[in-house]
Amino acid sequence: MHKFSLVAVVAMALTVTAVVVPLRGQGNSANGGAACDRACLNGMVNSYLSALVAHDPMKVAIARTARFTENTSQLPIGEGLWLGATEAPKTFAIYVPDAGAHQVGFFGVMKEYDKPVMLALRLRVENAQITEIEHIIARGLNDAGMKNLVAPRGGLVSDVPAEQRVPRDQMLKIANSYYDAILQSNGKVAPFADDCVRHENGMQTTSNRTGANAPSGGGITSTSAMAKIGALGCADALDTRALSYITGIDLRRVNIADEEKGLAFGLSMFRHRGNVRVIKIMNVPGVDTMPMNFGPIDLQAAHIFKISGGRIHEIEAMGYMLPYMSRTGWEPSTPERGSARR
Repeated sequence: MHKFSLVAVVAMALTVTAVVVPLRGQGNSANGGAACDRACLNGMVNSYLSALVAHDPMKVAIARTARFTENTSQLPIGEGLWLGATEAPKTFAIYVPDAGAHQVGFFGVMKEYDKPVMLALRLRVENAQITEIEHIIARGLNDAGMKNLVAPRGGLVSDVPAEQRVPRDQMLKIANSYYDAILQSNGKVAPFADDCVRHENGMQTTSNRTGANAPSGGGITSTSAMAKIGALGCADALDTRALSYITGIDLRRVNIADEEKGLAFGLSMFRHRGNVRVIKIMNVPGVDTMPMNFGPIDLQAAHIFKISGGRIHEIEAMGYMLPYMSRTGWEPSTPERGSARR
């Protein structure tokens, strides 16, 4: 598919330590074999997006052995969004660089065939080259969501004061606890701050004082009940059991965090068996049950969590629907089990 110089082939054959052969020369975001720091990782994202819109993988340093998936499908590099990207993110962009993990997570709103799409991107960078590429794309964004996708909320792009920063390992545990809180319908399982606000595909789903927006997955048909639940904060909304139709959250990969910005990046698969057709609602006056004509289906989701002072202050989520019991393309040969509602 791609041609390499004879010099590169001979060098690889003679080298005792395996090296990754690039599709092209060094990118402008990384320097030789030096470790890729925060600025380097963010720069690699920008270089990648520029190459994406140019429809030319040769414009960024991608390793010959790199793997690429888009919405769980493994594709040749140059396919998928590489074909239709018409505009790089301009005003909505959130970076989560993690030099220790050699990875960077990213959310951005860009255009595909001149229509807005939301992209969650994960890159692994080793030896100054991209070795893993993962796209999660939400298409068909609605007008209500687009209003919140003009620019990121301030907390998602601002530094955390030094005294409020949390060590990386603790950040990852806090982010992972969010999924457990959903499955247990218990807002105390995760350390939500009182000012926590959650968006999904741009739609504000908590602390919504002007009327709640249903998540992109839909399924909840009682709009008045949803308005009452959507006005609650992150913790109180979970306590209502409104998300109890989610029967599992597995294939979790919560391993990218940026202590400086206080951001953790998580990927997961939300399972909906379809066996929960009526939800018993708790702690919402005048609402005892809600119909749930939804599933079986999955939601491949990406989340960015703002963590400061040991608490979750903001959640930016995105995702799209898949057939039930889908896989991500990145899990081990044996699918993860056990991350299910009891």
